[in-house]
Amino acid sequence: MKRNLKYFKILLCLVLAVISSLYGCEDGGTNEEPVDDFNIQISLPSTIDVTKGGEYIFTAQDGGGLKTSDSFILESGGISYACPVIGVSSTGFTVQISNECETGDYNVSVKRDDRKKPVGQIYVNIVDFLFTPDEGTTIYGIVKSEEGGLKGVVVSDGEEVTTTDEEGFYQLKSSKKRNYVFISVPKNYEVPSSGVLPQFFQTLKANANTAERIDFTLNKVEGQDAYKVFMLGDMHLAARTNDLSQFSAFTTDLNNYRNAHSSEKMYAIALGDMTWDLYWYSNNFGLPEYLNTINSQVKDLQIFHTIGNHDYDYQATSDFTAELKYMNYIAPTYYSFNIGEVHYIVLDDIDCSEYDGTNSRKYKKLTSAEQLSWLEKDLSYIDKSTPLVVVMHAQVYYPLETDEFRIDHDITSTEQLFNILDDYKVHFVTGHTHMNFNVTPQSAVTGGNDFYEHNTGAVCASWWWSGNLTPGVHISPDGTPGGYSIWDVSGKDLQYVYKATGWSEDYQFRSYDLNNVHFSLADVPQMSSSVPASVKNKYMQYVDAYPVNNNNEVLINIWNWNPHWTLTITDESGKSLTPEKVWAYDPLHIAALSVKRFNSASLKATPSFITKKFTHFFKVKADDADTDLTITVEDEFGHTWTENMQRPKVFSTDAYIAK
Repeated sequence: MKRNLKYFKILLCLVLAVISSLYGCEDGGTNEEPVDDFNIQISLPSTIDVTKGGEYIFTAQDGGGLKTSDSFILESGGISYACPVIGVSSTGFTVQISNECETGDYNVSVKRDDRKKPVGQIYVNIVDFLFTPDEGTTIYGIVKSEEGGLKGVVVSDGEEVTTTDEEGFYQLKSSKKRNYVFISVPKNYEVPSSGVLPQFFQTLKANANTAERIDFTLNKVEGQDAYKVFMLGDMHLAARTNDLSQFSAFTTDLNNYRNAHSSEKMYAIALGDMTWDLYWYSNNFGLPEYLNTINSQVKDLQIFHTIGNHDYDYQATSDFTAELKYMNYIAPTYYSFNIGEVHYIVLDDIDCSEYDGTNSRKYKKLTSAEQLSWLEKDLSYIDKSTPLVVVMHAQVYYPLETDEFRIDHDITSTEQLFNILDDYKVHFVTGHTHMNFNVTPQSAVTGGNDFYEHNTGAVCASWWWSGNLTPGVHISPDGTPGGYSIWDVSGKDLQYVYKATGWSEDYQFRSYDLNNVHFSLADVPQMSSSVPASVKNKYMQYVDAYPVNNNNEVLINIWNWNPHWTLTITDESGKSLTPEKVWAYDPLHIAALSVKRFNSASLKATPSFITKKFTHFFKVKADDADTDLTITVEDEFGHTWTENMQRPKVFSTDAYIAK
């Protein structure tokens, strides 16, 4: 029995030795990994062009390609598309893209048996047919409509400019500096919309050295022989001062006007400062919130946008990085388009190169050399007989009390801009000031150029303050009511009128019986005696301008006045009175906003948004306090507006609330 036990132990040791030799020993063996046959080494491009249900050849390295038994899977929006591998080679494999795939971004994975491995992301561009670009081309594509390719459409990346050929194809040797490509929408066509935003541009997907295809599909439209354009000045939405409720009153007014003219073609251009950069972070209200707001209230209207100084990111440290959010959410900062016989140009005239990441926001009013170079190329395709509407945020000119104007822009870049625009008839449309004024070619400051400027009043008026402090009185610092301009375009003929929010188009001026207008320190009883002298003196300018008097004077504010307009005043006996053009403070703005801003016990500095002395006022003297007047204003297009002014005329904020 002992001998058998001995043999059993020897046999057990031999068995353990064999097992040890097979699996290795804890103190000296090596563990060899089993061969992994799921070694995927795919060269995945950032973007591919493929026809619907078509094939694409991918490359692979070191034998890490796919097998015909594998599935190439594209995933987007929670939906997976299995694309069969229909061919393999030593350098790659061919995939048939699912017929259900649409243009867009996809996550890519490979499935082998019951295993699945993610391999990256890709942008799939579904095209009607494939096109091989010339060597050196980095952006190319076709511009088409339901009729096929469109010839002569201007295409640009913000630096280079080209046009489509006979078949609608374009090619650009682009550095992709601005990371987008856009078209100058041709007349009698429109691009699709994303909410209110016309999609005339597309963001690039590939790096600067990779050629990528970007196609545009346009819709042919009728009605551009005569149409309307709404010019929408500063909106300044920031979720403060009851602005969102007041903005709703504006969009209601705009929609009511559109409904009353529903048979006409309509577009809009926002003139910048849709938002208020200081409140992007503190109130969490920026460009996305602006888009959500306007898209919820305005439907079926394309709004082309201009960047304003408050639409830049003040936390940035360069002009380019400051405008990135705008470009990501809204549009390129400069571009052009055509509606009917008019060529529209949107420029960025706010330079933020000195931004330092703080709220100092040191910007300059100028057009960059890069833009001017692009503009010169863009205009090389535009006949000199074509009227130009050049939209910028900041004003080009500014009025002087001498009844003339000065250039209120960087002189060097502005003169370069003027040289490029020479021999064109140009209408500059601007915002920024929150006031209304017009420059015509007769002004000495235009230097003989056929230049106009329409500095348009603000949608938000006094940054929504007057309507917040005095509900129903929505008014800018120069007395212009909050509102927008309406341009009627017929062929090459342009007409324009200012529309006050909540009022009819007939509301074009406001009259004051100065016998009943006066201000004093009694209007601001809460203003402390310890207020700084500079603050008190600022308020006293209104007291000095409108003391108690019985001079029988009447003040008239014609906010959209230009030298082509006429003002006629007769009294009740038929006698013609001669008005004097003056600079003045608007009394209604003083009463609705400035008095209430100064009426505070805690003032340490002059309040903001207060009344400014400005142009477009007229003064006339009546014979006595009871003399009635007939006031008639006529614009250059033959439109007339008349008030039969019954005097004495009461002055109160309630008297000027829209009915």
